[in-house]
Amino acid sequence: MKAPLHPRLPWAGRRVVLGVTGGIACYKSVQLARDLTRLGALVEVILSRGAQHFVRPLLFEGVTGRPPHTDVFEADGAALHVRLGQEANVVCVAPATADFLARAASGRADDLITTTLLATRAPVVLCPAMNDGMWAHPRVEANVELLRSQPGIRVAGPGVGPLAAGEGSGAGRMLEPHEIIEHIGRALAGSGPLAGRSVLVTSGPTREPIDPVRFIGNRSSGRMGHAVAAAAWRRGARVTLVSGPTSLPDPTGVEVVRVETTAQMHEAVARSLPDTDLSVFAAAVADFRPDDPSDHKLKRSRPGELDTIRLLPNPDIALETRSLRRVGSVTVGFALETEDLIENARGKLDRKGFDLIVANAAGDPESGFEAPTNRVTLLGRDGTAESLGLLPKDEVAELILERAVALLTGETSGGREGE
Repeated sequence: MKAPLHPRLPWAGRRVVLGVTGGIACYKSVQLARDLTRLGALVEVILSRGAQHFVRPLLFEGVTGRPPHTDVFEADGAALHVRLGQEANVVCVAPATADFLARAASGRADDLITTTLLATRAPVVLCPAMNDGMWAHPRVEANVELLRSQPGIRVAGPGVGPLAAGEGSGAGRMLEPHEIIEHIGRALAGSGPLAGRSVLVTSGPTREPIDPVRFIGNRSSGRMGHAVAAAAWRRGARVTLVSGPTSLPDPTGVEVVRVETTAQMHEAVARSLPDTDLSVFAAAVADFRPDDPSDHKLKRSRPGELDTIRLLPNPDIALETRSLRRVGSVTVGFALETEDLIENARGKLDRKGFDLIVANAAGDPESGFEAPTNRVTLLGRDGTAESLGLLPKDEVAELILERAVALLTGETSGGREGE
């Protein structure tokens, strides 16, 4: 189940100008405006003349609490585009039709959306939407490349999938609202200390096969690791997520490496770690694996097949890859314990050479496995301990990254000088 949206950074308190041009994907823009509002953004909607053939202004007012703008010369005055552009923290156009992209690329100012683009110095996110034939047209490609080359403009999408009725499937589909929200979040976050840095996150459980249909694993949902990966990407990082089996969607913009077993995760981490500035070991890996997995389904009706399953220890990924960590990098670990939480977490922090460890207790129904919230204590190598109250996991992810970035930039003690 998807966690409910709530006001949070980087959207909360920020002013988003949402331009909506005339394409069938306008129906997604209503959900986008609603979700941005629920995240705490103040959303100013501009509807083009074409967009009003698909959606009515009243619909956007209902989901944002603010009447949308439709005319450059409406009652707010001829300088409305200047006010909207200057007050915006980000401008997003979704959908951005082929006609709009052509006008924007040529610097036209013939409606309220294009004039606002010329008046703003805020980052701009353009979300193309059209059929695959139009998207592949050389003139559209040239317009998009010209827009991409302009400072402050990013083109998000399009996606690949079903198009409008009768148009089949292909490239040109507007991104989904949750994906666009992440691109807006990345634009809002700006160029902070993680911009351009390499971040590695492990997430989810691992599964160790007993036979072709059974495995040893745990109840990890991957929510915490995925939240950290998403937050790092929004902060401008290049993120690799090594994920065990999970039902969660891939975080927007993140390179995802899918694995099943602890050995496979060990191999993927070892490949990426030498080039990583910040690594976060959030996966709940299986500590043991069956010695001799069966190549056929074990049966209760076959005497002796289920009498004994001999277990062998799995590699300790964080410990065994410690020598591969880049000098000057920062490493964050997790400790889920059933007893002596702080003592066991500190032992793990020292033994595995973490710079920061996130400790949380197993058995709390409001935190840990499968829950959308977490209650953790952050332990540093300098002996500090910071207990966080019960928070949504996406907020916990932001706080973990804040502490990790402080270590990475030398703003606090505990960073690694060398092994």
